[in-house]
Amino acid sequence: MKNILITGANGQLGNAFTKINPTAAEKFTFAERSDLDITDLASIKAYLKQQESNIVVNCAAYTKVDAAETDEENAMLVNHTGAKNLAIACQEMGTLLIHISTDFVFDGTKGTPYKTSDATSPIGVYGGSKLLGEQAVIKHNPRSIIIRTAWVYAEHGHNFVKTMLRLGAERNSLGVVYDQVGSPTYAPDLANAIMQIIRHPKTASITHPEIYHYANEGVISWFDFAKNIMQIAQLSCAINPIETHQYPTPAKRPAYSVLSSQKIKTDFDIAIPYWRDSLAKCIGHLA
Repeated sequence: MKNILITGANGQLGNAFTKINPTAAEKFTFAERSDLDITDLASIKAYLKQQESNIVVNCAAYTKVDAAETDEENAMLVNHTGAKNLAIACQEMGTLLIHISTDFVFDGTKGTPYKTSDATSPIGVYGGSKLLGEQAVIKHNPRSIIIRTAWVYAEHGHNFVKTMLRLGAERNSLGVVYDQVGSPTYAPDLANAIMQIIRHPKTASITHPEIYHYANEGVISWFDFAKNIMQIAQLSCAINPIETHQYPTPAKRPAYSVLSSQKIKTDFDIAIPYWRDSLAKCIGHLA
Protein backbone atom coordinates (compact mmCIF):
# COMPACT_ATOMS: atom_id res chain seq x y z
CA MET A 1 0.00 0.00 0.00
CA LYS A 2 1.31 3.44 -0.92
CA ASN A 3 0.35 5.86 1.85
CA ILE A 4 0.98 9.24 0.21
CA LEU A 5 1.15 12.32 2.42
CA ILE A 6 0.62 15.66 0.65
CA THR A 7 1.90 18.61 2.69
CA GLY A 8 0.77 22.13 1.84
CA ALA A 9 -2.58 20.68 0.81
CA ASN A 10 -4.24 24.09 0.57
CA GLY A 11 -1.74 25.42 -1.97
CA GLN A 12 -2.13 25.28 -5.73
CA LEU A 13 -0.20 22.05 -6.23
CA GLY A 14 -1.35 20.37 -3.03
CA ASN A 15 -4.97 21.06 -3.92
CA ALA A 16 -4.45 19.61 -7.41
CA PHE A 17 -3.83 16.19 -5.83
CA THR A 18 -7.35 16.23 -4.36
CA LYS A 19 -8.68 15.89 -7.94
CA ILE A 20 -6.66 12.70 -8.61
CA ASN A 21 -8.36 9.34 -8.14
CA PRO A 22 -6.04 6.99 -6.23
CA THR A 23 -5.80 3.34 -7.22
CA ALA A 24 -6.84 0.58 -4.81
CA ALA A 25 -3.19 0.38 -3.74
CA GLU A 26 -2.92 4.10 -2.93
CA LYS A 27 -4.15 6.24 -0.06
CA PHE A 28 -3.85 10.02 0.15
CA THR A 29 -3.50 12.02 3.35
CA PHE A 30 -3.79 15.80 2.92
CA ALA A 31 -2.10 17.99 5.52
CA GLU A 32 -2.48 21.74 5.78
CA ARG A 33 -0.42 23.90 8.11
CA SER A 34 -3.00 23.47 10.88
CA ASP A 35 -2.60 19.68 10.58
CA LEU A 36 1.18 19.51 10.31
CA ASP A 37 3.83 22.10 11.18
CA ILE A 38 6.86 21.18 9.08
CA THR A 39 9.02 23.54 11.14
CA ASP A 40 8.59 21.17 14.12
CA LEU A 41 10.66 17.99 13.66
CA ALA A 42 9.05 16.07 16.54
CA SER A 43 5.58 16.78 15.17
CA ILE A 44 6.58 15.52 11.72
CA LYS A 45 7.97 12.26 13.11
CA ALA A 46 4.82 11.63 15.14
CA TYR A 47 2.55 12.49 12.20
CA LEU A 48 4.39 10.23 9.73
CA LYS A 49 4.20 7.31 12.16
CA GLN A 50 0.53 7.92 12.89
CA GLN A 51 -0.36 8.06 9.18
CA GLU A 52 2.10 5.28 8.26
CA SER A 53 3.24 7.47 5.35
CA ASN A 54 5.75 5.82 3.04
CA ILE A 55 5.72 8.59 0.43
CA VAL A 56 5.71 12.33 1.17
CA VAL A 57 5.10 14.98 -1.49
CA ASN A 58 6.19 18.28 0.03
CA CYS A 59 4.09 21.04 -1.52
CA ALA A 60 4.38 23.25 1.58
CA ALA A 61 6.38 26.41 0.92
CA TYR A 62 6.74 30.09 1.64
CA THR A 63 6.07 31.45 -1.86
CA LYS A 64 5.64 35.22 -1.33
CA VAL A 65 8.65 36.22 -3.40
CA ASP A 66 8.53 39.96 -2.63
CA ALA A 67 7.56 39.58 1.04
CA ALA A 68 10.52 37.25 1.58
CA GLU A 69 12.92 40.15 1.06
CA THR A 70 11.84 41.64 4.41
CA ASP A 71 10.58 38.41 6.02
CA GLU A 72 13.70 36.30 5.57
CA GLU A 73 13.31 34.51 8.91
CA ASN A 74 9.95 32.97 8.03
CA ALA A 75 10.96 32.19 4.44
CA MET A 76 14.01 30.31 5.72
CA LEU A 77 12.02 28.60 8.46
CA VAL A 78 9.55 27.05 6.01
CA ASN A 79 11.66 26.60 2.87
CA HIS A 80 14.93 25.54 4.49
CA THR A 81 14.23 24.26 8.02
CA GLY A 82 10.90 22.69 7.03
CA ALA A 83 12.47 20.82 4.12
CA LYS A 84 15.34 19.69 6.34
CA ASN A 85 12.95 18.41 9.01
CA LEU A 86 10.92 16.44 6.47
CA ALA A 87 14.10 14.93 5.01
CA ILE A 88 15.35 13.85 8.45
CA ALA A 89 12.01 12.35 9.46
CA CYS A 90 11.59 10.58 6.11
CA GLN A 91 15.12 9.20 6.27
CA GLU A 92 14.47 7.66 9.69
CA MET A 93 11.38 5.88 8.35
CA GLY A 94 12.79 4.94 4.95
CA THR A 95 10.16 7.16 3.36
CA LEU A 96 10.45 8.52 -0.18
CA LEU A 97 10.40 12.34 -0.18
CA ILE A 98 9.35 14.22 -3.31
CA HIS A 99 10.23 17.86 -2.67
CA ILE A 100 9.01 20.73 -4.86
CA SER A 101 11.46 23.51 -5.67
CA THR A 102 11.66 26.44 -8.07
CA ASP A 103 13.26 28.11 -11.08
CA PHE A 104 14.28 30.91 -8.69
CA VAL A 105 17.37 28.89 -7.70
CA PHE A 106 18.86 30.24 -10.97
CA ASP A 107 19.85 33.84 -11.74
CA GLY A 108 18.21 33.89 -15.18
CA THR A 109 21.28 34.90 -17.17
CA LYS A 110 21.90 31.67 -19.11
CA GLY A 111 19.73 32.28 -22.18
CA THR A 112 19.10 28.59 -22.93
CA PRO A 113 16.90 26.15 -20.97
CA TYR A 114 18.30 25.31 -17.54
CA LYS A 115 19.32 21.69 -17.04
CA THR A 116 19.34 20.02 -13.62
CA SER A 117 23.15 19.97 -13.79
CA ASP A 118 23.50 23.75 -14.27
CA ALA A 119 25.05 25.81 -11.49
CA THR A 120 22.55 27.49 -9.16
CA SER A 121 22.78 31.17 -8.25
CA PRO A 122 19.64 32.65 -6.66
CA ILE A 123 19.23 36.43 -6.76
CA GLY A 124 16.78 36.86 -3.87
CA VAL A 125 15.79 35.56 -0.46
CA TYR A 126 13.04 33.29 -1.79
CA GLY A 127 15.33 31.54 -4.26
CA GLY A 128 18.08 31.33 -1.65
CA SER A 129 15.76 29.73 0.89
CA LYS A 130 14.53 27.17 -1.64
CA LEU A 131 18.10 26.29 -2.65
CA LEU A 132 19.04 25.69 0.99
CA GLY A 133 15.96 23.45 1.23
CA GLU A 134 17.14 21.43 -1.76
CA GLN A 135 20.59 21.02 -0.25
CA ALA A 136 19.12 19.89 3.08
CA VAL A 137 16.94 17.28 1.35
CA ILE A 138 19.95 15.94 -0.57
CA LYS A 139 22.08 15.83 2.58
CA HIS A 140 19.57 14.16 4.90
CA ASN A 141 17.53 11.73 2.78
CA PRO A 142 19.04 9.50 0.08
CA ARG A 143 15.53 8.45 -0.98
CA SER A 144 14.48 11.83 -2.33
CA ILE A 145 13.40 13.44 -5.57
CA ILE A 146 13.55 17.20 -6.04
CA ILE A 147 11.33 18.71 -8.75
CA ARG A 148 11.94 22.30 -9.78
CA THR A 149 9.02 24.01 -11.46
CA ALA A 150 8.06 27.52 -12.59
CA TRP A 151 5.23 30.00 -13.09
CA VAL A 152 2.66 27.74 -11.40
CA TYR A 153 -1.04 28.49 -11.75
CA ALA A 154 -4.35 26.68 -11.22
CA GLU A 155 -8.05 27.25 -10.62
CA HIS A 156 -7.28 27.24 -6.89
CA GLY A 157 -5.33 29.89 -4.98
CA HIS A 158 -3.71 33.18 -5.97
CA ASN A 159 -1.83 33.30 -9.26
CA PHE A 160 -1.09 35.32 -12.40
CA VAL A 161 -3.90 33.80 -14.47
CA LYS A 162 -6.62 34.62 -11.96
CA THR A 163 -5.19 38.10 -11.39
CA MET A 164 -5.18 38.81 -15.14
CA LEU A 165 -8.75 37.55 -15.50
CA ARG A 166 -9.90 39.83 -12.69
CA LEU A 167 -8.02 42.90 -13.94
CA GLY A 168 -8.98 42.15 -17.54
CA ALA A 169 -12.64 42.34 -16.60
CA GLU A 170 -12.12 45.61 -14.70
CA ARG A 171 -9.79 47.60 -16.97
CA ASN A 172 -9.40 48.64 -20.58
CA SER A 173 -5.63 48.09 -20.68
CA LEU A 174 -2.74 46.66 -18.67
CA GLY A 175 1.03 46.90 -18.86
CA VAL A 176 2.83 43.55 -18.52
CA VAL A 177 6.57 42.88 -18.65
CA TYR A 178 7.90 41.36 -21.87
CA ASP A 179 11.56 40.95 -20.86
CA GLN A 180 11.03 38.08 -18.40
CA VAL A 181 10.74 34.72 -20.15
CA GLY A 182 9.74 31.29 -18.88
CA SER A 183 7.26 28.43 -19.14
CA PRO A 184 3.92 28.49 -17.28
CA THR A 185 3.08 25.33 -15.34
CA TYR A 186 -0.48 24.14 -14.76
CA ALA A 187 -0.54 22.61 -11.27
CA PRO A 188 -2.78 19.63 -12.22
CA ASP A 189 -0.31 18.70 -15.00
CA LEU A 190 2.53 18.66 -12.47
CA ALA A 191 0.45 16.67 -9.96
CA ASN A 192 -0.30 14.07 -12.63
CA ALA A 193 3.39 13.87 -13.53
CA ILE A 194 4.29 13.31 -9.87
CA MET A 195 1.77 10.46 -9.70
CA GLN A 196 3.38 8.92 -12.79
CA ILE A 197 6.72 9.07 -10.96
CA ILE A 198 5.22 7.49 -7.82
CA ARG A 199 3.70 4.70 -9.92
CA HIS A 200 6.80 4.11 -12.07
CA PRO A 201 8.71 0.86 -11.37
CA LYS A 202 12.11 2.56 -11.05
CA THR A 203 10.91 4.84 -8.21
CA ALA A 204 10.72 1.96 -5.73
CA SER A 205 14.46 1.35 -6.05
CA ILE A 206 15.71 4.95 -5.63
CA THR A 207 18.78 4.97 -3.38
CA HIS A 208 20.23 8.44 -3.99
CA PRO A 209 18.73 11.93 -4.47
CA GLU A 210 17.71 13.02 -7.95
CA ILE A 211 16.82 16.49 -9.26
CA TYR A 212 14.31 16.99 -12.07
CA HIS A 213 12.73 19.94 -13.87
CA TYR A 214 9.07 20.14 -14.86
CA ALA A 215 7.27 22.95 -16.69
CA ASN A 216 4.71 22.89 -19.46
CA GLU A 217 6.11 22.81 -23.01
CA GLY A 218 6.79 26.11 -24.75
CA VAL A 219 8.49 29.41 -23.92
CA ILE A 220 6.79 32.78 -23.51
CA SER A 221 7.06 36.13 -21.73
CA TRP A 222 4.62 37.36 -19.10
CA PHE A 223 3.34 39.76 -21.79
CA ASP A 224 2.59 36.84 -24.15
CA PHE A 225 0.99 34.92 -21.30
CA ALA A 226 -1.31 37.82 -20.42
CA LYS A 227 -2.30 38.36 -24.07
CA ASN A 228 -3.27 34.71 -24.43
CA ILE A 229 -5.28 34.82 -21.20
CA MET A 230 -7.32 37.73 -22.59
CA GLN A 231 -7.78 36.00 -25.96
CA ILE A 232 -8.93 32.68 -24.49
CA ALA A 233 -11.24 34.38 -21.98
CA GLN A 234 -12.55 36.73 -24.72
CA LEU A 235 -11.76 39.83 -22.70
CA SER A 236 -11.24 43.12 -24.55
CA CYS A 237 -8.55 44.43 -22.20
CA ALA A 238 -5.47 45.54 -24.20
CA ILE A 239 -2.11 44.23 -23.02
CA ASN A 240 0.81 46.60 -23.50
CA PRO A 241 4.45 45.48 -23.27
CA ILE A 242 6.60 47.13 -20.61
CA GLU A 243 10.15 46.54 -19.36
CA THR A 244 10.96 45.17 -15.93
CA HIS A 245 12.29 48.52 -14.70
CA GLN A 246 8.87 50.06 -15.40
CA TYR A 247 7.29 47.66 -12.89
CA PRO A 248 9.72 47.64 -9.94
CA THR A 249 9.28 44.94 -7.28
CA PRO A 250 11.10 44.37 -3.96
CA ALA A 251 12.60 41.09 -5.26
CA LYS A 252 14.51 40.69 -8.52
CA ARG A 253 13.15 38.09 -10.92
CA PRO A 254 15.22 35.86 -13.22
CA ALA A 255 14.98 37.35 -16.72
CA TYR A 256 15.19 33.89 -18.28
CA SER A 257 13.94 30.95 -16.23
CA VAL A 258 13.10 28.34 -18.86
CA LEU A 259 13.59 24.83 -17.45
CA SER A 260 14.59 21.85 -19.57
CA SER A 261 12.21 19.00 -18.72
CA GLN A 262 14.02 16.44 -20.89
CA LYS A 263 15.38 14.40 -17.97
CA ILE A 264 11.99 13.83 -16.33
CA LYS A 265 10.41 12.95 -19.69
CA THR A 266 13.13 10.42 -20.44
CA ASP A 267 13.36 8.78 -17.00
CA PHE A 268 9.64 8.40 -16.37
CA ASP A 269 8.07 8.36 -19.86
CA ILE A 270 6.15 11.55 -19.09
CA ALA A 271 4.37 13.47 -21.86
CA ILE A 272 4.14 17.16 -20.96
CA PRO A 273 1.24 19.26 -22.34
CA TYR A 274 1.80 22.48 -24.28
CA TRP A 275 1.31 25.56 -22.11
CA ARG A 276 -1.56 27.08 -24.13
CA ASP A 277 -3.59 23.87 -24.12
CA SER A 278 -3.38 23.72 -20.33
CA LEU A 279 -4.14 27.43 -20.01
CA ALA A 280 -7.31 26.97 -22.07
CA LYS A 281 -8.32 24.06 -19.87
CA CYS A 282 -7.83 26.13 -16.69
CA ILE A 283 -9.76 29.14 -18.00
CA GLY A 284 -12.54 26.82 -19.18
CA HIS A 285 -12.86 25.40 -15.68
CA LEU A 286 -12.88 28.87 -14.11
CA ALA A 287 -15.59 29.99 -16.52
